[in-house]
Amino acid sequence: MQSSFLAWMFRMPLIKRWSLMFCVKPENIAEHSHQVAIVAHLLAVIKNKKFNGTVNADKISTIAMYHEASETRYGDIVNPTKYANKEIAREFKKIELLAEKECLASLPVELQEVFNDIIVQDNVSDEYKAIVKAADIIVAYIKALDEINHKNPEFDHVEERLSIKISQLKETMPEVKYFIDTFMEACLVTVDKLSKA
Repeated sequence: MQSSFLAWMFRMPLIKRWSLMFCVKPENIAEHSHQVAIVAHLLAVIKNKKFNGTVNADKISTIAMYHEASETRYGDIVNPTKYANKEIAREFKKIELLAEKECLASLPVELQEVFNDIIVQDNVSDEYKAIVKAADIIVAYIKALDEINHKNPEFDHVEERLSIKISQLKETMPEVKYFIDTFMEACLVTVDKLSKA
């Protein structure tokens, strides 16, 4: 029997992010997941090399790559809707869990054990989940700054909200502070300036 798992994952480019907002550069969850996987991998490597961490950077990157897998089933729910209040947030978490389990079940049975703690976010360790979440916030923050650099005021409030979260992360996760100090500035320059760096 054919598995539909890959077909669902390959629908990621069809699912738009920031659907209630005007974007200078439209973005989909495939692009977003790729960027989060890169940043999460970097954060994990930094944690291990600079701050005596012992995490598996490759596994963290893989978890990040699949962290939006549930959205292939039910789409991307925008932040103001998803977190409108605690009750709504709780119900959306139930929907996400259901979608993750559906994604897992679409795999051949003999492969499901491998993906169980990659796709189903409730099965991801708290330490790994925190790194992926930090990467998710950083990527969204870079997106907001990029849109603002392109004179798009739609992202002013996003930048303000995420700036607070970034400051909080820097206080509790030294790898985030190192990442921001080392990589952030170059992400926001033109290609000409980047070529001269």
